[in-house]
Amino acid sequence: MQVKQKVYELYKGTVERVTGPRTVSAFLEKGVLSVPEFILAGGNLVSKCPTWSWEAGDPSKRKPYLPSDKQFLVTRNVPCLRRAVAVEEEYDAAGAEVVLDDDEDGEGWLAIHGLQASESKEEEDIPSMDTLDIGKVEEIKSIPSYFGAGEKPDDEEDIPDMDTYEDTGDHSTATPQPSYFVAEEPDDDNILLTRTYDVSITYDKYYQTPRVWLTGYDEARMPLKPELVFQDISQDHAHKTVTIEDHPHLLVGQHASVHPCKHAAVMKKIIDVIVSQGGAPEVDKYLFIFLKFMASVIPTIEYDYTMDFDLGSTST
Repeated sequence: MQVKQKVYELYKGTVERVTGPRTVSAFLEKGVLSVPEFILAGGNLVSKCPTWSWEAGDPSKRKPYLPSDKQFLVTRNVPCLRRAVAVEEEYDAAGAEVVLDDDEDGEGWLAIHGLQASESKEEEDIPSMDTLDIGKVEEIKSIPSYFGAGEKPDDEEDIPDMDTYEDTGDHSTATPQPSYFVAEEPDDDNILLTRTYDVSITYDKYYQTPRVWLTGYDEARMPLKPELVFQDISQDHAHKTVTIEDHPHLLVGQHASVHPCKHAAVMKKIIDVIVSQGGAPEVDKYLFIFLKFMASVIPTIEYDYTMDFDLGSTST
């Protein structure tokens, strides 16, 4: 860890120790959350998305201003099928990216909204589970075989139809040897091995916003080295707004974290957009908005944030 970052963390920790947590709402005015609002929004996320859950964390790192059993939120074993760099190359250059909270240094947050380019040939060959009806055998038969060429073996035509079989009573003839359909093991290239992530959300007392933490695992479920984690982060944010730090509620290992210094400003802009469109943002839905925003930073980590969730009630 660099000296500058160490000094900053020392200063931030000192401020957090001598100041109390926010208890008054400034959700609409500043885009921040009070502690009760964070607990409320977290409860709604857990209720709507069961893959998320509250965690107590290590007792030695417990924050007294949070309930002992609701120190932070986590979702585990989240798939990451592709590297973020590969995905970024597929977005249309025109109108596909919108920079939020851009400053004079050009270090604003990047929100990706464009349509994705056509999928690669390899992805087209992967059957979608959404198209399968497990209750219909015909649907399963129509899927290309991954145990060989996928064609019907010639020997299968010689199997007699039992409905037309007539027992003559003569059992002296030898029983014919049955034909066998021998399945071949799929090639290793056809087995999709993916990285996975544990994604957690903590409450940052200093910035008064949620903060995302990432713990990555390779295809063999071994922890990813920090430099490999950056492959799964938008290159506009890697090594800038994403750093490797100790988790505030866990003792083991270091974790990638999306720095929260601009979270409130970006959330305020998103809230303003919702209001301008006639919506009424609700604080219990804050984390749904927040996780949609985070998807621009970690676009290929497929955590559950309920894409079609209504972010705010429409005023009448």
